[in-house]
Amino acid sequence: MSLGHACVDVYQGAVAALVPYFVAERAYSYAAASGVVLAASLLSSLVQPLFGVLTDRWAMPWLLPLSALTAGAGVALSGVTGSYALTLAVVAVSGVGVAAYHPEAARVARAVARGRHTGMSWFSFGGNAGFALAPLLVFAVVATGGLRASPLLVVPALAGAALCAAAMRSAGSGAGSAGSPGTAGRDDWPSFLRMSGAVVCRSVVFVGLSTFVSLYVRERTGGGEAAGTAALFVLYASGAVGTLAGGRLAERYGRMAVVRRSYALTVLAVAGLVLVPGPPVYLFVALTSAGLYVPFSLHITLGQDFLPRRVGTASGVTLGLTVSVGGLAAPAIGALADATSLRTALLPLIALPALGRLLLCRLPEPAPPGPGGAERADPRNAAAR
Repeated sequence: MSLGHACVDVYQGAVAALVPYFVAERAYSYAAASGVVLAASLLSSLVQPLFGVLTDRWAMPWLLPLSALTAGAGVALSGVTGSYALTLAVVAVSGVGVAAYHPEAARVARAVARGRHTGMSWFSFGGNAGFALAPLLVFAVVATGGLRASPLLVVPALAGAALCAAAMRSAGSGAGSAGSPGTAGRDDWPSFLRMSGAVVCRSVVFVGLSTFVSLYVRERTGGGEAAGTAALFVLYASGAVGTLAGGRLAERYGRMAVVRRSYALTVLAVAGLVLVPGPPVYLFVALTSAGLYVPFSLHITLGQDFLPRRVGTASGVTLGLTVSVGGLAAPAIGALADATSLRTALLPLIALPALGRLLLCRLPEPAPPGPGGAERADPRNAAAR
């Protein structure tokens, strides 16, 4: 499941990695380039909760390989389309593929992991590793063959479809049955919505940096394409490591304590990234990545435990809608950058993790799944505010 997740999420990272090439080869403005990111996010944001509701009612394992192929096909075609409108259309199709994958995959991963934080962190690690590989993959393909070589980017989708099919055969019937709405505890919608608001703040920061950090670092360091690709790789690769650390830290200190402290770290790290000049920007990119990614898998399990009767819906929102919705802010950041400067446009991103941290204040630790879940909720989180 983790490897299949990597092959699908490479296409989320690939859209942002393609932005500098759209700017260079097609002379897109910042706003137009960020519109490509919006296209991948908008339709995905709208349909992802729908897929979550469907997976709460029916098991749809066949959706995993199909969604992998759809995600790959859209990105593969984005470099050979003849117009801006067609580029937006095929990238939107890719976003639908990504949206279809996550709720069902997260439901199966939860069943296989049996509620363990480390199990979900390994599943999330796969997706974040895919993000990390995306800039390198795009650089290897497009830097040598130009945007016209983009059909080669379909290869991970083919591998992902095969891996997903193999994973479903191995998981067997235990992961193949949809959850029943009446089998778990009580849904805590107010807590779930507050946490989702914090994840939206995280999403805007992450998508904003994913879209523009490559261009920004090239401006700040005077480097070329390699310098920008390196910054995007650091953002994604450090996040993959942070995701694994999040599961370990949560088992020691409790989920809510780790999530709150991660948001506080992100405030300082984004400030350093935007304001500190020169090569140290790479250090702050890595720290920002840690702050954004350590709570990544914890958001998923917290959402599922806040809505134990609607695991697919919770996964569709925390893993999909609230992540994709960050793309809705990308055109606003791009328009501000066109009107002022890229540095000025990134300044508002400093405040968003602070707002997310406020939303998390006094948010209770939900009971984990399984017998004695209420007793296993970590009491140390009450003091970590």
